[in-house]
Amino acid sequence: MSIFGKIKDAIFGHKDPGLGNRPTIPAGMDGGPPLQPSAASPAPAPAQPAPAATPTQPVDVAQVLDDMSREKGRPELNYKSSIVDLMKLLGIDSSLENRKSLAHELGYTGALDGSAEMNIWLHKAVMRSLGDQGGKVPAEMLG
Repeated sequence: MSIFGKIKDAIFGHKDPGLGNRPTIPAGMDGGPPLQPSAASPAPAPAQPAPAATPTQPVDVAQVLDDMSREKGRPELNYKSSIVDLMKLLGIDSSLENRKSLAHELGYTGALDGSAEMNIWLHKAVMRSLGDQGGKVPAEMLG
């Protein structure tokens, strides 16, 4: 999966991959089948695919990020303007190599040296791309 895809998924949420494409959860683990079915309990109903969700409103990117920051206890991260802090908040490796890959994905043509210019461009490009794909991004995050 692309770096931008990981960012988008972390903010927009993961879609159900559909029946047959979900990972198998081992018996006895949370969400998996019981180790030994009890004779007193009825067998669980077969899983039904979730109905396709129709987005009614765009995802409020700033609200999602604010909520994540609060939940994770990371108020020191400057995710509203820093690509490195945004990636850290989302649990994505913010190494220079990953930022170079992201720069290639988004069409950056400058030096891939991790400079402030590159990082500022990346943050703005990520926010614009999230907006293009259905996110509601405040003007101050678009640059």
